[in-house]
Amino acid sequence: MSGTWINLLIDLLICFFLLSGTFFIFSASLGIIRFPDVYNRLHAATKSATLGVAGIMIGAFLYLFIEYDLVSGKLLLSIVFVLLTAPVSGHVIGRAAYHNGVQLWEHSVKDDLKKTKRSTEHSNE
Repeated sequence: MSGTWINLLIDLLICFFLLSGTFFIFSASLGIIRFPDVYNRLHAATKSATLGVAGIMIGAFLYLFIEYDLVSGKLLLSIVFVLLTAPVSGHVIGRAAYHNGVQLWEHSVKDDLKKTKRSTEHSNE
């Protein structure tokens, strides 16, 4: 009797990770389509897609572990890889876009990199 409750809870946990991952990937794709400039689109792509892909991979890992007693090292490594590299690459792409002159959205309120750009221009002269 108690085994069925545990199985139900485990299945609900796996479904939670898979559905939340799907939600984050869907919201990332909407953000990429709807946001006005490259910086907002990068934010949607890196934050939401990272959580979405990680959620789906955690759900897949739990499924394989519970159903087949299989510990997938590839899934664990890919979860760590995605969580480490996607935000860093988004940051680097955003900095490169800013330093190459890609304009902010006209309704942007704050430009934190303006000070650092001026200071690096003066130090290069």
